[in-house]
Amino acid sequence: MLVGVAALVVLATLVPQDRTQPEASDWRAELRAIARRSVLLGLLITVLGYAGVFAVFTYVAPLLTQISGFSNATVSPILLIFGGGLVAGNLLGGRLADRNLILAVFGTLATLVVVLGLMTLAFNSQLAAVIFIGLLGAAGFATVAPLQMWVLSKVEGAGQSLASSFNIGAFNLGNAIGAWVGGVVIDHGPGLALVPLVAAVFPAAAILVAAFAANAGHRPVQPAFASQTTGVNNDAN
Repeated sequence: MLVGVAALVVLATLVPQDRTQPEASDWRAELRAIARRSVLLGLLITVLGYAGVFAVFTYVAPLLTQISGFSNATVSPILLIFGGGLVAGNLLGGRLADRNLILAVFGTLATLVVVLGLMTLAFNSQLAAVIFIGLLGAAGFATVAPLQMWVLSKVEGAGQSLASSFNIGAFNLGNAIGAWVGGVVIDHGPGLALVPLVAAVFPAAAILVAAFAANAGHRPVQPAFASQTTGVNNDAN
């Protein structure tokens, strides 16, 4: 509860108020805007890119206890390292996306593939496991701002708010798919130890879809409103 109250105070104090009158929305035009193939491909990239993160994170406790040999009591402190990586990755992803959106999307997804692939080996060492938990948070959340900006760059005018909402839904869909696939791997596949390796397939597939979208003429245009749409502070740029 105290964290929630602190967050409310920070939001009320630091987030600027928008006193402009909202424009009347045309939901038909918004639906047409997000039904474009380029937008749908962007949403698919988000689903695939994020499924790998939660395929591992959903089962991080058994991975740490059963594979790495940690006690149950140490799991929560280790997850604080994941949280630290999350914050760092989110900030870094926003800055990279502001500089070059295409490179940010491909670079963060490729980094996520590498981190997930190597985690299969990292969980065999307690020190490496802790390090890679932090790297997973950083690599996973570094993709958030670039993927959000990719989708928004495909929508002009009407539909940006709806597209942003759909992309958040795509993140959540990726979470659900990743958790489900992780469970299938554990119950009916190669087992718990190889969940990270299977998870790496998702961001790898996202890279292929992004490459297809770019080559098919659906390259994202660097939005002029990048810093505002991602919610990441990029004043240093």
